[in-house]
Amino acid sequence: MRRRLAFAVLPLLALAACQSPEPAPAPVTVVFFNADSAALDENAQAIVAQAAGMAKERPNAPVRVRGFAAPDSGTAAFNKALATTRAQHVADHLAENGIPRSRIRIRSRGAVPFDSFPTRSRRVEIVIGQ
Repeated sequence: MRRRLAFAVLPLLALAACQSPEPAPAPVTVVFFNADSAALDENAQAIVAQAAGMAKERPNAPVRVRGFAAPDSGTAAFNKALATTRAQHVADHLAENGIPRSRIRIRSRGAVPFDSFPTRSRRVEIVIGQ
């Protein structure tokens, strides 16, 4: 009985050893913006360049760019447009750093409050591989 169990388990162990695990998803990279602005300053450009480097390490992973605005910035339409513009600027900078546009997916979330610090709502999140 032991012998049959050993033979049944060996092929499964060999199969598991041959499969290489997928790289873990990259952490969420966050770029913050000034009020009512979609401009990328030098610090933000450096952060996006680092995210592009992580995306290059995972060439088959999608790159999701999600834009947000602070709820106190203006109307819902203004915040949606501002969040979209922020996400587009980050996506453009990713493309300038060698990430194919076909991998980049943009989504505007509009005004979404950030629980602990409202000005942190003015952000773009870059998620690689999810």
